[in-house]
Amino acid sequence: MRRLLILLALLLPVAAMAVQPDEVLPDAGQEARAREISQMLRCPVCQGENIDESNAPISRDLRLYVRERIVAGDSNDEVIDAVVDRFGEFVLFQPRAQGGNLVLWLAGPVMALLALLLAWRFLRARARARPETAETLSQAERERLDQIMRD
Repeated sequence: MRRLLILLALLLPVAAMAVQPDEVLPDAGQEARAREISQMLRCPVCQGENIDESNAPISRDLRLYVRERIVAGDSNDEVIDAVVDRFGEFVLFQPRAQGGNLVLWLAGPVMALLALLLAWRFLRARARARPETAETLSQAERERLDQIMRD
């Protein structure tokens, strides 16, 4: 029974990284850095996957480029800058908060503040409005109301 359970456990699909054995760097520290950076970069084809998980050929090229830069002695930031310079900012899962992206970064908080301001003004105006009471009725209207209530 144990052997059957072990066999079934081995047959379960397991999420595997797309990194090929020929891509792996011999230095474990450099490979760990490459994996860390690859987690931050989006596959231009798949868009929802990072380049570490994607099987697209462009992702393989990006993984190899990242490893080349690491072997050349670049820091993590320098590697990311080189990839962005070569492939554009679209490859970043978390775009930088500068330039045109600053509008996107600030749009959410600004819209939330605007919504709070509008809600506050609406509630304040609603509190100031007084419902009409029977005291504002004219004498003729009161008599008509009394007549309706009696009938």
